[in-house]
Amino acid sequence: MSFEQVKVPSRPELVDFHGVPMVYFFTDNWENIQNFQARPDDILIATYPKAGTTWASYILDLLYFGQKERQKSVPIFDRVPFLEIFFPPCLSGKDQADNLPTSPRLIKTHFPVQFVPKSFWEQNCRIIYVARNAKDNMVSYFHFDRMNLAQPEPGDWSNFFQRFMEGKMVFGSWYDHVNNWWKKKESCPKIHYMFYEDMIEDTGREIDKLCCFLVMDFKISPFMRKGKVGDWKNHFTVAQSEQFDEDYKKKMKDATLLFRTEI
Repeated sequence: MSFEQVKVPSRPELVDFHGVPMVYFFTDNWENIQNFQARPDDILIATYPKAGTTWASYILDLLYFGQKERQKSVPIFDRVPFLEIFFPPCLSGKDQADNLPTSPRLIKTHFPVQFVPKSFWEQNCRIIYVARNAKDNMVSYFHFDRMNLAQPEPGDWSNFFQRFMEGKMVFGSWYDHVNNWWKKKESCPKIHYMFYEDMIEDTGREIDKLCCFLVMDFKISPFMRKGKVGDWKNHFTVAQSEQFDEDYKKKMKDATLLFRTEI
């Protein structure tokens, strides 16, 4: 059963949780989440809700894994689990993260910085934080809450507008969230702080910055290099081509499986 198939009996109420407004879907598994064991190569994608989480998740998943079949067959919420979510009888986000077969593991969170499990800091993990301007973030959050029964009732726009300004939102105040992550960046060089608006303005430029942070040097070889058939001729010597062809014949036994090396 997936998270999408869970029927929520009624909208949850906001509760004060260690000084931050939350709902039980993100607090009921608190101890297990706080004991999550991060690995040094884990990458945490952190955002305030509706600030570009899914977009950043897709970008990172494509950069690291990029297989076409993976994109089609594995939904993004399985490729990049939501660490703090807990919707019994579904597998919790924490359990999903534990069971990820990929390396690095890509994990997302909406936690304010003080709620991030300590192992991410202890393991010196890389963290991508995406921030979105408050006005657009508020509008997106409003429409998300209208359709998502796992969120508190948003009320009308005027009511939601006031609640957002007062910080009475799941995961707390937008102001606290973006400011505290920004401050944490000053003491933690493994945080890459991105802006949603910069990504919209020039996606390629921001991906280049992201890749520099992740130590992917696209100046050596770009992510999308050529994509041409026959470029092998610019690398193989005649002798290498002949040696490869002999070896290929021995290993490719099925005569019906044919590849074209030129078009």
